[in-house]
Amino acid sequence: MINWIATNILQNPPILLGLIAALGLAIQKKPFADIIKGSLTAAFGMLILTEGVNMLTGIISNINTAVQTQMGLTVSKGLSDISFTADYGGAVGMAMFFGLIIHLLIARFTPVKTIFLTGHMLWWVPFVIIAGLVEGGVRGPLLVGVGALISACYWSFMPWIMRKYVWDATGDDSFLIGHPTGILSMISGFVAKRVGNKDHSTEDLNIPKGLSFFREISITGGLVMFLVDIVVGIIAPSLIPKGSNLVMFSINQGLTFGAGLLILLYGVRLLINQIVPAFQGIAEKVVPGAKPAFDVPILFNYRPNAVIIGFLTAMITSTILVIVANSMHLFSVLIVPLVITSFFECGGAAVIGEGQGGIRGAIIGTAVASIVMVALVGLSAMVLGSTIRNWILIFGGNDLSLWSMISAGIGKLLGGL
Repeated sequence: MINWIATNILQNPPILLGLIAALGLAIQKKPFADIIKGSLTAAFGMLILTEGVNMLTGIISNINTAVQTQMGLTVSKGLSDISFTADYGGAVGMAMFFGLIIHLLIARFTPVKTIFLTGHMLWWVPFVIIAGLVEGGVRGPLLVGVGALISACYWSFMPWIMRKYVWDATGDDSFLIGHPTGILSMISGFVAKRVGNKDHSTEDLNIPKGLSFFREISITGGLVMFLVDIVVGIIAPSLIPKGSNLVMFSINQGLTFGAGLLILLYGVRLLINQIVPAFQGIAEKVVPGAKPAFDVPILFNYRPNAVIIGFLTAMITSTILVIVANSMHLFSVLIVPLVITSFFECGGAAVIGEGQGGIRGAIIGTAVASIVMVALVGLSAMVLGSTIRNWILIFGGNDLSLWSMISAGIGKLLGGL
């Protein structure tokens, strides 16, 4: 039953959020028609958002794979998510289930009123935490118990700690962000507040009338990704499928990326319009004062120019640092450019930095966060050497890297005791 719930509901964001919307509206004693409409619209919004994210991730993953191939890297069996899940998937699922119970108890009985609603991160957070504990030598029931407790602490405290940064950036205190951008966003916001200037916003850029189309994030994002594909295609020719040419392939990738952004943002609007009002019923009756924590793309709709600026800043900064780190053998493991983290986590970090210090804050804050990103992925890859090293090299450099190392340290401490 636990596995069925975990697989079919907790790891299925449209179903999860649709049920939450239905529950919230029912608690508010809304008419049956409103409950059906609200729950289905919330599910549609999450599904549309997810499809938009998948389109973006697909484009970025192609670039990432080409760069890895050019560097001669292959994913070794025993260091990936598939092989680790085969050995410890049960422990991850149990940690997720019990962690959610602890998380809800924290929200109900403490001042930390967070309800974590980013469906896929309800799996990936305990996944990396269990991996860290395994590296530390923890096994058996203790692995599940400690993994559940650490996961619950992350889901509860990270969105709550960064809430004021989110509210400053969005001007909306009705929701939080539940995503591994946490540590990078807080670093960006901290730096931006001290070096930036709120009077000069990324959204107020003085763009000539003839270039006004750059104000559309879909057009800007598509053009940026077109240029990125051109550059990567020259450096790593394996990016281009057989029978295609560099220019046409890059144009199609740019168009797909731009369309993905439009789909994502439409899904965000649908979701926010339905889930926030519905969630008020749960907050008032079940967990008084609780606020939902959503996926990071929710931020992109508020300061879209900052997202593109942050992505470019992170890609340039981190790629230079990756080359330096590999040439100097800083981490005793070869790391690759963090394309996915640069877009999603650092895109969010740029929005937070913009909220604290305008365009200057977004650029400098994201650049500093990018330095931390490279350090985190390198160090966590060293720590996770026998479990999920190759997985963390692609998706790390964020809270997942940080909390896997924290878990490994706790695991070694427990082993010592």
